[in-house]
Amino acid sequence: MLQFFKYVLATFVGIIIFIFLSFFILAGIGTALSSEDEVVINDKSVLKLDLNNPIQEVGVENPFADLGGPFSGNENVVGLKDILEALKNAQADANIKGIYLKTEGPQAGWATLEEIRNQLTEFKKSKKFIVTYGESYSEKGYYIASVADKIYLNPAGGIEWNGLSAEYSFFKGTFDKLEVKPLVFRVGEFKSAIEMFSRQDMSEASKKQSSELIGAINNNFLKNISASRNIPVEELKNLADSLLIDNPKSALEHKFVTNLGYWDEFEGVLKKELKVEEKKDISFVGVDKYLKSGSKIKEGDFNTRIGVLVAEGEITSGDGSDESIGSEKFVKELKSIRDNDKIKAVVIRINSPGGSALASDVMWREIQITAKKKPVIASMSDVAASGGYYMAMGCDTIVAQPNTITGSIGIFGLIFNVTDFMNNKLGVTFDGVGTSPHADWPTATREMTEFEKSMIQKSVNEGYDTFTKKAAAGRKMSVEKLRSLAQGRVWSGIEAKENGLVDVLGGVDDAIKIAAKAAKLKEGDYRVRYYPEKKKPLDELLAKVMGDSEEKATAKTLGELAPYVKMYKKLMNMGGTQTRMPFEMVIR
Repeated sequence: MLQFFKYVLATFVGIIIFIFLSFFILAGIGTALSSEDEVVINDKSVLKLDLNNPIQEVGVENPFADLGGPFSGNENVVGLKDILEALKNAQADANIKGIYLKTEGPQAGWATLEEIRNQLTEFKKSKKFIVTYGESYSEKGYYIASVADKIYLNPAGGIEWNGLSAEYSFFKGTFDKLEVKPLVFRVGEFKSAIEMFSRQDMSEASKKQSSELIGAINNNFLKNISASRNIPVEELKNLADSLLIDNPKSALEHKFVTNLGYWDEFEGVLKKELKVEEKKDISFVGVDKYLKSGSKIKEGDFNTRIGVLVAEGEITSGDGSDESIGSEKFVKELKSIRDNDKIKAVVIRINSPGGSALASDVMWREIQITAKKKPVIASMSDVAASGGYYMAMGCDTIVAQPNTITGSIGIFGLIFNVTDFMNNKLGVTFDGVGTSPHADWPTATREMTEFEKSMIQKSVNEGYDTFTKKAAAGRKMSVEKLRSLAQGRVWSGIEAKENGLVDVLGGVDDAIKIAAKAAKLKEGDYRVRYYPEKKKPLDELLAKVMGDSEEKATAKTLGELAPYVKMYKKLMNMGGTQTRMPFEMVIR
């Protein structure tokens, strides 16, 4: 008995000590993370722009990313907003002598890269250097690297230069084997989001729009590289077609890179450029740290602001999440911005492939209300398609990058009949009663009647009618013309502007300037504030630790199959009709 009490007492004391230590550790972490001490930038510093981490509209900083354990995998997510702000400040900062680009394989869309590249081009007006070193470069990586003064490539590395491609997965064969019947309801010849369930390959309409889309993006890509590297566009095309850039030596011969060398050689040249002693380290400073050094650009009046409301992710009802746009949360945030007299104009920054048709319409309505009180400008990022375009069409002016993916004005509904799967594969059967013949409609556990199917199609048709009429009104064009551009078809920003779906080609800064002009504000008289505000590192870290467990476990268990499981869950969460991109598109 005495031994038992000794164990109990030891356990109790251990728990008390654990709680005591945990309190002080967390308090120390909280103090460190909440510290706002200004960082001092040394003379002869170099801004290090690491674009190999994921890039979102607003960044997520994890100070413990390198510690491993429960924090491993929670890598920093770089904010486009922070990158652009750092570049603008570095241009005016006498202590920053140049920029080092780490851009082997950026994890970002083409419009995001365009924003960064354009700001780097602007930075060059300061006459400061931009240099890059890579062991290899993807085509996205080289698109950024091509603007540099010196491009170093590892002698054993390489450059991907074989043209852009887009590949899609089709699951009809899988569903056939599982005896799951997808029931598809859509409007629009090009609304091919459902082809992955109903076909084993791309339809001619889907191939047509995909080819023209990546062709437009590729033309912009080649045009800009041609201007930076002084290589004719036709030569760039021929080199891709013939796979002649197949090793570092050929990359040097064709002027894709300026130097072949290892890191120590690159570092030695950079030290000479900076006039730093060989034994001393170069003072590299990252974006997050640099922004803590204070702004070098004079801000306008605190009481006069342009509000940038970021809408990033799939569109859902409710509050959404860090990876989706919840209509309820969006409406609350926009109403707060509308009622804030200090905010004179609004930019809706959209990066979304769409989602719930109902949620899209709810947000469109709130944008319309706001536009009656103050100017509202849409700024399209990588994707502003379907539901993303639904949001934009409620704004006064729409601004898109040349390689933004937009349009996809169409609607669809999707229901899976799992009766045969449950019965034949699992032995599960269904039966029930109802007060009317259609009390269980719509249902996934029996074959729907043709009448029931027609009612769903009718709802989809009505949704398309609403979408196109509101889009036509927003674009000030006839419904007939709008529908000739709709049918679920996606367009590049360039094509969308030519067709009247977009007003201006440019980035978020261009949208902010248009908003300021509409609000009759002069440059330098206002400040720009992003909403929702960036989370504190401690809040973000706790959210990550609590929220990432399931996704990490899935990725660890399923490996390469994890994205497909994520897609399945996404499909199961699709409620009601959808205004969504016609496919999951990754251009590489």
